[in-house]
Amino acid sequence: MVNTSFKVAEIEVSYKPHYKVAERPQISSSNDAYEIFIQQWNMSKIELVEEFKILLLNRRNRVLGVVHISSGGVSGTIADPKVIFATALKTGSSGIILAHNHPSSEVDPSSEDLNLTKKLSAGATLLDLKILDHLIISPDRFYSFADESLM
Repeated sequence: MVNTSFKVAEIEVSYKPHYKVAERPQISSSNDAYEIFIQQWNMSKIELVEEFKILLLNRRNRVLGVVHISSGGVSGTIADPKVIFATALKTGSSGIILAHNHPSSEVDPSSEDLNLTKKLSAGATLLDLKILDHLIISPDRFYSFADESLM
């Protein structure tokens, strides 16, 4: 019998907010979500490159945090479901609001935007998470998939 020792990485999962639950903003509309996202967006890049972010929520739709998922180019960025769901699970989130910008400042969804939203919603269901909305944002307006009955 051979005694073989393997080296493996230890994995630790943690989430450490530095504020009380009562201090977290509560999302009750797409406009509330837009206001949180727009405060977190780098306005010098919003019309330059496409970025994808998520808003993580608890069961009462209180904000756990905003996470930058990816930055791309002028015509797109990658929203990796593994990164999105790993982040949501790590934080114990119950809900997610997706957001990305179009550097053109046009907020109408593309077919890729529609397909991604469907794909992420299906994956979230398997994980007992809810994708509550997907916003396409610009400096002065936004498009809400939920408001347009696409969620």
